[in-house]
Amino acid sequence: MTNDTSHPRQPIGNLSSQLEQNLIEVKQALGKSGDLIIREFTFDPDFRFSAAVVYIDGLTDQKSIQQFILEPLMLYDLSRYWAAGEQGELLDIIHKEILLIGDIKTAGSYKQLYEFILSGNVLLLVDGISSALSLGLSKSEHRSITEPTNEVVIRGPKEAFTENIRTNTSLIRKRLRNPNLRIEERTIGIDTQTKLALVYVEGIIQDEVLEEVRARLDGIHLDKVLDSSYVEEFLEEKHYSPFPRVFNTERPDVVAATLLEGRFAIIVDGTPFVLTAPSLFMEYFQSSDDYYQRWNIATLIRVLRYTGLFIALLGPSLYIAITTYQHEMLPAELLFSLASQREGVPFPAFIEAFLMEVSFEILREAGLRMPRGIGQTVSIVGTLVIGQSAVEAGIVSGAMVVVVAITAISSFIIPSYTFSSSVRMLRFSFMFLSASFGLYGIMVGLFALVLHLSSLSSFGVPYMSSFGPMIWRNQQDLLYRAPISSQQQNTTDKNKVQR
Repeated sequence: MTNDTSHPRQPIGNLSSQLEQNLIEVKQALGKSGDLIIREFTFDPDFRFSAAVVYIDGLTDQKSIQQFILEPLMLYDLSRYWAAGEQGELLDIIHKEILLIGDIKTAGSYKQLYEFILSGNVLLLVDGISSALSLGLSKSEHRSITEPTNEVVIRGPKEAFTENIRTNTSLIRKRLRNPNLRIEERTIGIDTQTKLALVYVEGIIQDEVLEEVRARLDGIHLDKVLDSSYVEEFLEEKHYSPFPRVFNTERPDVVAATLLEGRFAIIVDGTPFVLTAPSLFMEYFQSSDDYYQRWNIATLIRVLRYTGLFIALLGPSLYIAITTYQHEMLPAELLFSLASQREGVPFPAFIEAFLMEVSFEILREAGLRMPRGIGQTVSIVGTLVIGQSAVEAGIVSGAMVVVVAITAISSFIIPSYTFSSSVRMLRFSFMFLSASFGLYGIMVGLFALVLHLSSLSSFGVPYMSSFGPMIWRNQQDLLYRAPISSQQQNTTDKNKVQR
């Protein structure tokens, strides 16, 4: 990623009144590309006007060009304006009386001209006029709406965002038929000219949050923006923290719910993952399934998620600390069983756990990067073969294989993959602390972790909101999900995320 903007750009300045000069500039700026189409023609019964349409083949609907631009211009009689002495502005006449297109803008500079062309619009240039009309006839191939791939639910909507920004905004509009829903669009990325939409509900979101996100978006100066992750790094306050402070989702129902809670969403063209903020710690342990099934079942599953967090973070480190320092905490039978398993193992518990964890992470990444048809098979078979072979070779004990396996499975129960990755990284730190100081090291690490989490914020909202201060009203959708009938009504004041 680079912020260097010193390399040459397309020429800037106002358009020329000569059609030929404008076409020469366009050809030079775009390098006479093979997909650049320039169609010159004349119109008016007396052929008094020369014009040209300029567009990129593949980004524009060519049938619409013929139907809504060329035919109306060539068949329309402009002589009555000159006979009545009402010549006026030719482009204004074409805009208001001839063209049957809804999205029409005016381009007066070369910079605007290139932005419109590369966005898939058609440019209409007329000889003798130093401005052009940008006609919204863009067409692009995009993936149809399918089921979510990462946030799967048993019961609930099966629609997911796509790579098309207009499709994504329509999916949100379909769920929030609220006249206060606002969509502010802008373009970021000097080379990519990527479209971005800031979505929020006016009257629910706080003005301070809205002004802050606008300021941070204005501070993005990049040559390329290819995914929402490019924007995410500019929205977070403390970049050194392993924990995400901007939530990402591919589900329209999740975005609709967060907007009604006083948050905002950022949609980036070209990616199906939408960013939402302010983001809280508890948000990464909530799933759409929690709200589409009975409250008692959802509560049980949510408790399992927090239990999985504890195991995924501290599983190997607790095993290292107890087997290395605090033997007296184990029953005698279990202690003798573990000691007998470790008789032929040449490494201490820390090295043993470290080797197994690194091996599993390698297998996990290999399974993700390999072709889908064989990735899962290779990861499962590889784990079984390596685990069994390592035990038989005396490199690790059987108990350590069980601990690492339970730890790995527990990390998958966390709904957010981003947060799960943070836990995986911190797991190694706790393993080192437990190997050095035993349970005391783990307690110090947990104390430092809680302090760090308490110091984080997302757009001025404390990261650990709802956990502290302990307000009963805020606990109804935290560690457990209360029945919807018993939850308080979603008024504007209660929906707002407090700063």
